[in-house]
Amino acid sequence: MREKGCLYIIPNTIGNVQIDSSIPVEVKHIINKLDYFIAENEKKARSLIKLVSPNKLQNQISINVLNKYTSYNDSNAFLDVCLMGKSIGLISDAGCPAIADPGSSIICKAHNLKIKVRPLVGPSSIFLALMSSGMNGQNFSFNGYLPIEKSERRKKIKFLEKKTLADNQSQIFMETPYRNNSLFKDLINTLSGSIKLCIATDITLISENIKTKTIDQWKRIKSIDLNKRPTIFIIDRYQISKKYKIV
Repeated sequence: MREKGCLYIIPNTIGNVQIDSSIPVEVKHIINKLDYFIAENEKKARSLIKLVSPNKLQNQISINVLNKYTSYNDSNAFLDVCLMGKSIGLISDAGCPAIADPGSSIICKAHNLKIKVRPLVGPSSIFLALMSSGMNGQNFSFNGYLPIEKSERRKKIKFLEKKTLADNQSQIFMETPYRNNSLFKDLINTLSGSIKLCIATDITLISENIKTKTIDQWKRIKSIDLNKRPTIFIIDRYQISKKYKIV
């Protein structure tokens, strides 16, 4: 019986940064040896491949597009090359595939076909934000995007506040960058003053800014502009350390 290929889960950079600062050498070696890929956006995938492996001929690279418009039936053939013994790489638009990303469906198919799945190390804005927030990293929940409609969004914010208070669980969420300022206003106008809010913006970029404050402290800041800047939001209940004074 022919040995099956492997499905590599390949992270991408977050924003316009130097490739060497966020993508490990092993990931580059694997990209260099692969000719078959699955990606949410073909153009972005080819850009990463070209950066990592500039001598690889683009016309020898095969990329199947997997996004929210890809039908289940269309994606069934994406792993055929693995069944024929060739390995394939799943590339995200930014950060890690299958985390706030459509890649999980193809990974599930790989498991069903008994294809080896190998995740590779790389940046994730969600986990980098949590790591640097000072909030509960033992118990947390990622909630994706909150509702767009204002009243529904405020209901969701109050629900997440109740969750963090009841379960001591950090609540992580995000927004389309051009709506960040609107979400920030809803957060400070809806949450209790003692709730902690971490705003992690432009993670891994030169303009990176990560701050954790209570809602009352955020209200005292005269201006904050998050417009069109990729941002992760995290809320948690306020706890004063017995050993250290939080200021």
